[in-house]
Amino acid sequence: MDNHSLISIKNLSVGFSIESGNITAVDNISFSAGRGTTLGIVGESGSGKSVTALSLMGLIPSPPGKILGGQVFFQNNSGPVELLGLNEQKMRHIRGNQIAMIFQEPMTSLNPVFSCGNQIIEAIMQHKNLSRKAARERCLDLFNEVRLPRPKEILKAFPHQLSGGQRQRVMIAMAISCEPSLLIADEPTTALDVTVQEDILKLLLDLQQAHGMSIFFITHDLGVISDIADDVIVMYQGKVLESGKAKDVFHHPEHPYTKGLLACRPPLKDRPSSLLTVSDFLRSDQDTELLKSAVDVHEAAEKRKEHHRIIYDKEPVLKLSKLSTHFSLGKTILGRSRGFIRAVDNISLEVFPGETLGLVGESGCGKTTLGRTILKLIDQTSGEIHYKGKNISQLSSGELRPLRKQLQIIFQDPYSSLNPRITIGSAISEPMLVHRLVHNKADKKQRLDELLERVGLSSEFANRYPHELSGGQRQRVCIARALAVNPEFIICDESVSALDVSVQAQVLNLLNELKQKYKLSYIFISHDLSVVKYMSDRMAVMQDGKIVELGEADEIYFNPKTEYTKKLIRAIPGTGN
Repeated sequence: MDNHSLISIKNLSVGFSIESGNITAVDNISFSAGRGTTLGIVGESGSGKSVTALSLMGLIPSPPGKILGGQVFFQNNSGPVELLGLNEQKMRHIRGNQIAMIFQEPMTSLNPVFSCGNQIIEAIMQHKNLSRKAARERCLDLFNEVRLPRPKEILKAFPHQLSGGQRQRVMIAMAISCEPSLLIADEPTTALDVTVQEDILKLLLDLQQAHGMSIFFITHDLGVISDIADDVIVMYQGKVLESGKAKDVFHHPEHPYTKGLLACRPPLKDRPSSLLTVSDFLRSDQDTELLKSAVDVHEAAEKRKEHHRIIYDKEPVLKLSKLSTHFSLGKTILGRSRGFIRAVDNISLEVFPGETLGLVGESGCGKTTLGRTILKLIDQTSGEIHYKGKNISQLSSGELRPLRKQLQIIFQDPYSSLNPRITIGSAISEPMLVHRLVHNKADKKQRLDELLERVGLSSEFANRYPHELSGGQRQRVCIARALAVNPEFIICDESVSALDVSVQAQVLNLLNELKQKYKLSYIFISHDLSVVKYMSDRMAVMQDGKIVELGEADEIYFNPKTEYTKKLIRAIPGTGN
């Protein structure tokens, strides 16, 4: 180990024993990182990124996991130490104290039955031998350092009482509480708004400068890495395919896989008819430029103009008139109202047949509430909803039932929206049976096979359970389930936000193909403006329950009128804004 490296990994291999045999999750990888630098570790889900990080922390569960070989040298306070050879007691002294980790999902990483402050105070007392009073003061200092509002209140708050960005800041405060030399950030911004993501990235870099930490930043999004990393390694199926200075890898990628990861994000300047995917690059012997030319941007622009000319000559399929949805904050002990939240505030909007209307904004702006109010999953407070000229605002559940076939939703998290105890085939077939669209087993199987094929899955998936599928496959199942009742209008609620950028490109292409084939209309909800811009004909920007900007998607991106929209655009990772 050289004197300039804080940590050096040599020929690391990690395996897992599963029912069908043994798999190698990390396959003979080697890399090192210097003091005070940021190393980006990039790759899709299953590439071995997180397993590598857990190996360094001594957190690989055994069984089924096992370190198959290699060495990890870390520059301890007293000199270099080989981490893989340490017993649990010695590793516990390093873990959290000198090497800390921020996990992807703070809600599952924080204990729900203890206050946020108590969890950090316990960690400080464990490693720093401070009194509870001194640890509490240190915790308040940390909350101020990570820019949490109202630190004394958050000290007493439980994780469920905080927003996603606030929970992530609590996790960062816990990770830096013992001033570690190495901070491992495992997908810490994946499910966050782009504006919150921008704040978290800036915070991490500020903390790095203040404390002289090294950072391992793990993500599938090369745009994020390009903003913060000094060096980068690209992982695929447990191997390191490419490594080097971040600017060299981004501007002159060598491996087809790296080229694919860079190309599959929705472009902001152009609007191709379909997105390139990683598999396009891995299967093709062609040069990247030849692949790009296969997606004719000019032809796509001409088709788009003609599409707009046709759809905007028609009557709107959906019309909202002064729609509002308010949530009560409850009552005081004296029975007086505490007020209410205007989740959707006096919105008037139209969606035309065959149109994709993008709905973009930060968490809490009212996007999801608006979508669910339209589908009558939430009752509106006032206003009217007209679908195909019919006022559906005050219809009873029985009167709404025939409309359920025409109006469908694809939820954000496919894992939580699928029943883990029933097979994929049963999940897709259930709406067909409820609406009596199939009459016998043969009819049901034929329809099921057609739906699976339609979303790019083979018929054998019908007998699998949700936990046996990848995130992208589960999302395809949710799309198939929405299509099972032959809908005409679909609300896509953050339906690609948690997916790898490569899988995201596949799902976006699929949604566009289905839209054209079955003449669907979409409301596409997301906090990611780059995705919404690519998918949408028109785009609506929401803030605090109101539509603050509405217009043609490209026009809003290139000529935003409000400061809020400009802020969303500046926060898109990898744009250099």
